[in-house]
Amino acid sequence: MAQKWYAIQTYSGSELSVKRALEQLSEEMNDGKIAEVLVPTEDLIEIKKGKKNIVERPLYPAYAFAKIDLDTALWHRIQSMPRVGRFIGESKKPTPLSDKDINMILEKVQNRAAAKPKVSFDEGEMVRINEGPFANFNGIVEDFDMASGILKLNVSIFGRNTPVEISYTQVERVA
Repeated sequence: MAQKWYAIQTYSGSELSVKRALEQLSEEMNDGKIAEVLVPTEDLIEIKKGKKNIVERPLYPAYAFAKIDLDTALWHRIQSMPRVGRFIGESKKPTPLSDKDINMILEKVQNRAAAKPKVSFDEGEMVRINEGPFANFNGIVEDFDMASGILKLNVSIFGRNTPVEISYTQVERVA
């Protein structure tokens, strides 16, 4: 069998349901044509109502990857499934992913990064500190370290600009 990796475009937010449907199709067919289905995900730290939650979201939104021995019948069967857009390929035909591309994707799955903040801040953005010793002060973002979740702010205290390092969870955007 000539199994190759293909990228399947899904409806946004339907990646995992397409993955489950493909796995179920594989069980029904029981012929080994669908070897593996993959939806790479990453963990994000989300703050709701003051509580820190870790949520999982797709690394490649609106895509699922499948290792398939693809023939025309299986191609049309998968393409007609609910929430499946199309196979990615040239001239309306599925094109297998290159070894380089799929190895990069598989490496990201195996070496999953630590959870990172869902929000990001831009340099020069105004934020309000809502907890800690600098609560109720406004500051201007000078730097945002996404890996550690630390903001470097320039806060005006008693008329003097003071550099402050603070967790992104302790600030909110000023509208």
